[in-house]
Amino acid sequence: MDLQTRKLELIKEFLKIQSEDIIAIIEKILKKENIKSEQEDFNPMTLEEFNSRIDESMEDSKNGRLIEASDLKAKIDKWN
Repeated sequence: MDLQTRKLELIKEFLKIQSEDIIAIIEKILKKENIKSEQEDFNPMTLEEFNSRIDESMEDSKNGRLIEASDLKAKIDKWN
């Protein structure tokens, strides 16, 4: 059974649940697993990478490759 099919089957079973306690347990498990997954995927930058990003940002600033926060917010608002 492929992943999409398994997800759909899980959704079907989830929709049958009538107990708030079971839903709460599932929510806790999902939250815990998502946090664990995020922590495993996190790879901190090296000092060299960090300094390189700072240098790139400074160069972007000097060359006018910036966007004002208000302009960015306006663009994001248009996504919805």
